[in-house]
Amino acid sequence: MLRQDRRHQGGPMSDIHLAFAHPIERSEATAPADPRDRISLRDHVVSAEIGAFQAERGMQQRLCFNVVVEIRPHPAPLEDDVDRILSYDRITEAIAHELAAERLNLLETLAERVAERILTEPQSMRAFVRIEKLDRGPGALGVEIVRNRAALPVQSVNALGQERAVHPLVAYVDNAMIEAADLGARLDALQGRGRPVVLCVGLPREAVPQTGVRAVQRRIDLLAMEQNAWRLASRDRRLMVTDSRTEIDWALRQGHSLIWAPTKLVLDSPDSPLDRAGDGPALAGWLAEQLAAAALILPAGTSLTDGGQVPRETWSE
Repeated sequence: MLRQDRRHQGGPMSDIHLAFAHPIERSEATAPADPRDRISLRDHVVSAEIGAFQAERGMQQRLCFNVVVEIRPHPAPLEDDVDRILSYDRITEAIAHELAAERLNLLETLAERVAERILTEPQSMRAFVRIEKLDRGPGALGVEIVRNRAALPVQSVNALGQERAVHPLVAYVDNAMIEAADLGARLDALQGRGRPVVLCVGLPREAVPQTGVRAVQRRIDLLAMEQNAWRLASRDRRLMVTDSRTEIDWALRQGHSLIWAPTKLVLDSPDSPLDRAGDGPALAGWLAEQLAAAALILPAGTSLTDGGQVPRETWSE
């Protein structure tokens, strides 16, 4: 509670403090309601040749790494077995591997690659990577990134056995569009763009029962959305309803069009917007980020308060 009070009451000073805090503090400050386990690497200094300026070529400079990895708890007892945990060595190995792979100009590129390698570990869920140059001035110059495992794109394999990232189109379909006579034509236009399509819906027009109990209301709202998803599926035989990440990933690799039934994924994912379980566009925006979508398509006039990295488009008439 002390951390929450400071963040809400401290104003800009609290924001500045958090911006320069160690990644472990940033991880704690942005943790979901169900805290995860964390492992961390502090002040890991290595020498490497890196930099875009001519003065940085042909010379080694010290880089300081601070990394925090949020992990899912192991489902079985650890029994003091090192093979059942995410070892600290995996973090230092990820750093060493990316530094050895090629000379890079940007710390941003290095941070991205280190985070991506760490997130390939089955237990890792979110990675905070801070890298600082120690020899470029009187202070430390650096970057920090945060990456989620769920935000990595789905990979598919082509006929030649080559992997490629799958970036689908995520589109929010409101009730007017579900009922519209041109629904099929709209789907044709989306599929014509050559990407898998994920459709999301919101609450139905009919009134949803209200309980006054937040946890119960979330489930009622999510189940009401799922009924709306099946209603949409009945309008076009090409559409399939999916609820798990495994099903979604399989459908995307096959290039299918699907409708997302949100209950399972929203309730099971630590980073989901549980406080907006009845907000269809907000859930669509969240899913688009998780799937590393090429675009989030919204009906005209739909607004989202949250920012995001996925480009937004408006449904064409």
